[in-house]
Amino acid sequence: MSLDEYFLLGRSGLRVSRMALGTMTFGTQWGWGADESVSRALFDRYVAAGGNFFDTANAYTGGESERMLGRFIRESKLRDHAVITTKFTFGDSDGGPGANTGGNHRKNIVRSIEASLRRLGTDYIDLYLMHFWDQMTSVEEVMRAFDDLVRSGKVRYIGFSNVPAWYVSRAQTLAEWRGWERIAALQMQYSLAERNIEHEYTTLAQELGIGMMAWSPLASGLLSGKYRPSEDGGTGEGRLEVMKKSGNTGTSRFGAHNWAVVAKLEQVAKKAGRSMSQVALNWAANKPGIDSLIIGATRIEQLEDNLAALNFQLAPELMAELDEVSKQELPYPYSFLDPSMQGRQYGGAAVGDKPASYRRLLRVPGVAR
Repeated sequence: MSLDEYFLLGRSGLRVSRMALGTMTFGTQWGWGADESVSRALFDRYVAAGGNFFDTANAYTGGESERMLGRFIRESKLRDHAVITTKFTFGDSDGGPGANTGGNHRKNIVRSIEASLRRLGTDYIDLYLMHFWDQMTSVEEVMRAFDDLVRSGKVRYIGFSNVPAWYVSRAQTLAEWRGWERIAALQMQYSLAERNIEHEYTTLAQELGIGMMAWSPLASGLLSGKYRPSEDGGTGEGRLEVMKKSGNTGTSRFGAHNWAVVAKLEQVAKKAGRSMSQVALNWAANKPGIDSLIIGATRIEQLEDNLAALNFQLAPELMAELDEVSKQELPYPYSFLDPSMQGRQYGGAAVGDKPASYRRLLRVPGVAR
């Protein structure tokens, strides 16, 4: 498998590479990342490998990520081929009250897309995502605003990131009921160090026809092997070192469970004759429901290593070792719904679902999935 083998994103007709180039590293304003010359080299190498899927956000590196990405795509004359994903939710204050310069309400959605279009230097966004659930704006307001943007031609496809499963389900049901634009993609964190989306999201995405994009498949670099345990949790050179004192629990990766994962990953990588990063990415790319992984880099050598992650098949016994060490405790109600419960429900009779071939037959012949 390679980047120029394109797959449909969910049930949409949009064809994307199995690995998207994350551009959160385009810019150095956050104390880590890559300057413009290195960012351009990363972009060029990804494109040369056949990649067509790019991920950014209005909040990344103070807008520099969008500006650089847009400029690189224009200069390369790739706009018709490129699939640009950007996001909204975070805003910025111009010195005024700032109450309406962030969040997911219609005012900020419209404000944000106009600013992103200017920075990217394009007149439309291929995939526009709500970056975070703001815990206030109704799903009806968000979905109707999304639909208006698609009808206006400023957006081609829509999606969510970092949201509760119930919110996604309600949004997609509303869209189907009211004839609004449906959700094409869901972007959630997923890696050997963070598997919680397996409880609901991957199944939800498959059932509702939503493509699943995995962000941080290397757990912010933890799974590359460049960090080691220390008295204050962990130490190494990179983003986690810079951010570990930020207080953001979403960036925390150091803990006993994850160090056990790292140790096992190192063993498996040696057995497979591959780098730790390649094995971690290969594992994630081959899990059910995952359409595309978002990879980022600050050095060309990192990107080269990541691009080789799809060029081999990890042995089943090695996949099983990684599955075992990285498994997470099932939360309620899944911990309660073990197979024995079904037997009790049906008086001990064996009752199964349709055969595995049933779902495969639903796919369109000749279309890569």
